[in-house]
Amino acid sequence: MSAATPPFRDPQLPFAKRVDDLMSRLTLDEKTAFLHQFAPAVERLGIAPFRTGQEALHGVAWMGPATVFPQAVGLGATWNEELVRRVGEAVSKEARAMRARDDRVGLNVWSPTVNLLRHPLWGRNEEGYSEDPRLTSAVATAYTRGLRGDHPAYWRTAPVLKHWLAHNNETDRDTSSSSVRPRVLHEYDLRAFRDTVEAGAVAGVMPAYNLVNGRPNHLSPHLGRHLRTWTQEDLLVCSDAGAPSNLVDSEHYFDTHEEATAAALRAGVDSFTDHGTDSSKIVARVRGALDAGLLTEADVDAAVRRQLSVRFRLGEFDPEHDPYAGAADTGADFDTPEHRALAREAAEQAVVLLKNDGVLPLAPETRVAVVGLLADECKLDWYSGTLIHRSTPLEGLYERFGADRVSFAEGVDRVRLRTADGRFLHVLPADDASAEAPGTEGALDPALLAGRTDLPPLTTDAVGTELALIDWGEGVLTLRASDGRYLSVAEDGFVRASADQPGGWVVQETFRLEPHDDGHLLRHTGTGRPVQVAADGVKVAAPDAAAGAAA
Repeated sequence: MSAATPPFRDPQLPFAKRVDDLMSRLTLDEKTAFLHQFAPAVERLGIAPFRTGQEALHGVAWMGPATVFPQAVGLGATWNEELVRRVGEAVSKEARAMRARDDRVGLNVWSPTVNLLRHPLWGRNEEGYSEDPRLTSAVATAYTRGLRGDHPAYWRTAPVLKHWLAHNNETDRDTSSSSVRPRVLHEYDLRAFRDTVEAGAVAGVMPAYNLVNGRPNHLSPHLGRHLRTWTQEDLLVCSDAGAPSNLVDSEHYFDTHEEATAAALRAGVDSFTDHGTDSSKIVARVRGALDAGLLTEADVDAAVRRQLSVRFRLGEFDPEHDPYAGAADTGADFDTPEHRALAREAAEQAVVLLKNDGVLPLAPETRVAVVGLLADECKLDWYSGTLIHRSTPLEGLYERFGADRVSFAEGVDRVRLRTADGRFLHVLPADDASAEAPGTEGALDPALLAGRTDLPPLTTDAVGTELALIDWGEGVLTLRASDGRYLSVAEDGFVRASADQPGGWVVQETFRLEPHDDGHLLRHTGTGRPVQVAADGVKVAAPDAAAGAAA
């Protein structure tokens, strides 16, 4: 190293000393800006921008095509720690490979989820491993070890465990409080986190939206009292999205955002995920808290130090010494035959046969009847990447037994929807070439279709389009055109056949049929508004429109 090279760039020094040196060179304004999820570059020091957070629960998610491994609950069902470790390793290799071509892909991965599956009706059970803290922590430890890599100093990715603490409900999740007795806290909820943190492959945790015993998790005393005592490493605590603002806006725990931000920072939150890429509000709140004496520079330093510790471990400041950088730069670790085989192996081991009355294995020449609306569907969950290779259960059975031995019936109603004036809803073809995926010979890329507003909205004509009406229970319906596209409502309010499957933060593909006069009213669930026919196409009614105007 030359005399002009700052110590924080010296790979021969311990990370802690390098963090100390870098901290001494940063101004208070620069350090304050680091507290938001999207930390800016510091050009005068040659420091690149950094983003906390990359979803990778069972494959790299939300960043386009990637190998999608079985859901977490399936990985837990394998009871195979070495297999899960290899899955984590494959996911981290793909994260590195994807980052080489898209720097929006992050290496601080928000995975795995170690919330315990306490109730079968929780809508996010697929994100966790099991209801048992010992199995959950064992599988989570295996996955984080794979994500971390085996180098003694540098990490391939930096895993963050979710969601701290006692998080098992969605309704009013940002205002509801979990009542947790001390024994349950220590032997159950904390246990799943503790064993995995103590194993040494965890970079941090993410607090949950809910409260525990009346106190928001983003102010959890257990972050300092327990979490940070389980390891000598600097753990990075990343807030959940929007949760810092919830402390004032929905929970009303504080009167001002300055008070809330200061309290969360002092409790141990190091990175604030709030207002998307706009860091100005969080930065202004921190500055306001500093000016009011609610925070000291030492409070800011503690949080920034923990973030920088993770960044050093990820090799950001030592690209020439980072053992994981070379293979990623070539893209060789993406969608490999080994990863495809591993995904299949994990799927096979995830299958659990609860009971066999002698039917299995099937006798030679057995004919198979497949009935059900999910037989020829390949559903994705909230944390799935875009599938590169897709195979439905029906396709697998055709491959195994041959089409002549498999009979399939979806078992759903097929309807035409008639409007009040006697015409029928009509789906126009989606023939826009820009919706084609490369190499698919005219097939529509579902990722490009979702939420699009350039596709034609539904119209009406004398014949109409036959739709598959799928009843999901409790009056919730979806409507699907013959080419597989689901009816969906975009931000402009028009109804289009523009979704590969129902899904999203607010599901825009679900409807209800309600009795109305001598027919039915079609109501869109996402907006709560009835569907009506207008001159420019089929759309949901304006908020103040009369219900009778709907189709």
